[in-house]
Amino acid sequence: MQNGTRYLNFSSNDYLGISQHAQVISAWQQGAEIYGVGSGGSGHVTGYNEAHQLFEEQLADWLGYPRALLFISGFAANQALIAAFTEKSDRIVADKLSHASLLEAAMHSPAQLRRFAHNDVDSLQTLLEQPIDGQQLVITEGVFSMDGDAAPLAEIAQVTRHAQGLLMVDDAHGIGVMGNQGRGSCDHLQVKPDLLVVTFGKAFGASGAAVLCSESMADYLLQFARHLIYSTAMPPAQACALSTALNVIRRDDSRRLMLQANIARFRAGAQSLPWQLMSSQTAIQPLIVGENQPAVNLAATLRERGIWVTAIRPPTVPPGTARLRITLTASHTDADIDMLLEALYDAAR
Repeated sequence: MQNGTRYLNFSSNDYLGISQHAQVISAWQQGAEIYGVGSGGSGHVTGYNEAHQLFEEQLADWLGYPRALLFISGFAANQALIAAFTEKSDRIVADKLSHASLLEAAMHSPAQLRRFAHNDVDSLQTLLEQPIDGQQLVITEGVFSMDGDAAPLAEIAQVTRHAQGLLMVDDAHGIGVMGNQGRGSCDHLQVKPDLLVVTFGKAFGASGAAVLCSESMADYLLQFARHLIYSTAMPPAQACALSTALNVIRRDDSRRLMLQANIARFRAGAQSLPWQLMSSQTAIQPLIVGENQPAVNLAATLRERGIWVTAIRPPTVPPGTARLRITLTASHTDADIDMLLEALYDAAR
C-alpha cells in the first residue's frame, strides 16, 4: 500500500509467502512473550540465549555444516566474512555481478580484488592461476539478484579446489526455494562451499542471516568478526519465528511447487512481449527495457493499473539494461499473473 492505494505486488522477495504464515507469526508472538521484543545486547554480552542456539543448531544440521552463526543481516554477514578472512597478501576473486555487500567489502579489504566475467569459469581459472603469496577467496552468489540466473557452482568449486582456494557462496535467493527440502543452490548442485551465507529476508519471510562453516572458522569469527561482535544480537523472538519458518520450508513442498508453476505460467505468457525476457528459471524475472526513462515509464504505467513493479536502473545494473525486476511468489494466483501479463501487453500496444 502507498498513499492509501493498494497494489498487486510483483517486487517482493517473500518467495514462499511465509511472512504471512500463521504458525510463523504465532512463533514470533510467543517468543516475544517469553523473551521480550529485543535481545538487549551483543551476543558476546547478554544478547545470545537458547533461542539463538537452538536455531543455529537446527540450521547447521539441515545444511550439513558443523556450525552456524547468526547475523543481523546478510549485508553484515558478507562484510564480516570478507573483513575477517582476508589479509594484504591474499586475493579476492569475485564474480563481476556479485552483490554490493560483497564487492564493497572486497574493495575495502587489504587483499587484492580481481573480478571475473559473470559466471565465466574460464575467466575465474585464469585469475586463479596468477601467482599469489597468500590465500585466494573466490566469491559468488547462488542466484544473482538482478539477472535471476544461477551460478555454475560445481565448475566454480572444482577450479577453486584445484587452486587450493576458499569458496564463499551467498545463497540469499536460492535458500528455501531450490534443492532438496529447499536447502538452496549448493545442495541443488551438490556443492559444499567453505563459507555459505544464507539470508532470511527472502524465502524465510523475515530478516537476518547466518554463516555456515567449520568449527575452526566459527571460533575465529566469534573472536574477529566485528559485525558480529559489535552489533546488537538478533531478537530471540525472531529466532523463534525463523525456526518455525525453517520447519515450514522443510516440510511443505507445495509452496515450492506453486512458485515453480507461477514462474512457468509467467514465462509462457511473456514470450511475445517486445522487451527482452532474460533466461532466468528462478523467481526473479527481469524484463530488459533498455534505457532509463522508458523503464521508469513502464513501471508507472503498471502502477496506474494497480500493479507494483520496480524499475531498476544504472548503476545498480549496467548502462543500457534498465529493467523491470519482476519477482514471483507462491502467493500469486493465476489471476494475478494474468493481470500482470495483460497490463504488460496493453502497455506494449
